[in-house]
Amino acid sequence: MKETELWQRLQQHLGAGYYRVWAAEYSLADLQNRTVAQAVADGVPAKTVWRAVWSALDLPPRER
Repeated sequence: MKETELWQRLQQHLGAGYYRVWAAEYSLADLQNRTVAQAVADGVPAKTVWRAVWSALDLPPRER
């Protein structure tokens, strides 16, 4: 997964007006209590970040 796809999926599930705020402020335990933005900046692979988001948002298996 590319980083652009990660951001597209976040926007799809959280909405255009909210996804960047959520990504910058919501800490995820699966990312060692980092936000999506911090994890991406730290070089965590987008696929790993997405799996943490998927789990936190309790999305259906088909979205994984």
